[in-house]
Amino acid sequence: MSTNLNPVTASRTLAMLRSAMGPVIGAALDDKNVIEIMVNPDGKLWLDRHGEGRVYTGEIITPPDAERIVKLVASHIRQQVTTNRPIVSAELPGGGERFEGLLPPVVSAPCFSIRKGAAKIFTLENYVESGTMTKAQADALSYAVNAKLNILIVGGTSSGKTTLANALLAEIANCNDRVLILEDTRELQCGAEDTVALRTHYSSGGQDVKLADLVRSTLRLRPDRIVVGEVRGPEALDMLKAWNTGHPGGIATVHANSAEAGIYRIEQLILEGASSVPRTLIAEAINVIVFISGRGLARRVETIARVLGVHGDEYDLEPLAPNFSPLKLIPKTNP
Repeated sequence: MSTNLNPVTASRTLAMLRSAMGPVIGAALDDKNVIEIMVNPDGKLWLDRHGEGRVYTGEIITPPDAERIVKLVASHIRQQVTTNRPIVSAELPGGGERFEGLLPPVVSAPCFSIRKGAAKIFTLENYVESGTMTKAQADALSYAVNAKLNILIVGGTSSGKTTLANALLAEIANCNDRVLILEDTRELQCGAEDTVALRTHYSSGGQDVKLADLVRSTLRLRPDRIVVGEVRGPEALDMLKAWNTGHPGGIATVHANSAEAGIYRIEQLILEGASSVPRTLIAEAINVIVFISGRGLARRVETIARVLGVHGDEYDLEPLAPNFSPLKLIPKTNP
């Protein structure tokens, strides 16, 4: 959730938050290697670092301090946090980090998590160097981007879907396309000269702007490529229709535990707003599925599969072998 506070108020809120968070959390926010900051109900402060994974800092944040932080963030977005409304989802002032805070009774004591945006864009070459993907996989993804294939990135929480999406956006930056990026919070970055970033907006008194609204608005902004940070609801159908009607080369991420589960997750999201599943549209609009698994040092691109078609309620996915040619990603016409 974003806010419309004026710069002076936002600056004051940021100063108060920094003071409440203390030097350790403040240093973690400034550390480019820190991906996520987590305070549990027991007060333990955990950090997720690039190249290290999740580590306990040895620091304890007291319940009153954690509660003060959650309430300050709620104040920043003009929300009153109470026992009837104990969850706060927001972007922090200043850097726009994603904040999720919870107070009793949904937890035993105050806790929160701060997800930072990428300070460094990892390229496909970086992924190969780190062992997260093979050279053949990187070549295939580079080809898929340049051939304007629609790519669905699938993975669990903190598996690195957004980071991988940013790596693909780095490839798009060289394609001379007009790129429109749609997301709830600022996480995706694209170096393309002609880029428009849109965000959802939720307010207590005004009209909400949901991701589905952004997808429909995007079609009037003359996009070449439509990129969705994370598909979470019925906007999945609008996105697929856009991809399949003159706007190829899109990228989106979705939560699931395998490439096959990812495509059925899209079905579930479509059913939140439709009475039936347009399986032929799904098979035509999604060309490539990338499944990334694990966390931290264990992250690996497990599967790159092309969608060949659909037969009844089963999709024909072809995982690419380790020695495949990128040309095998060319979509086939559904029978």
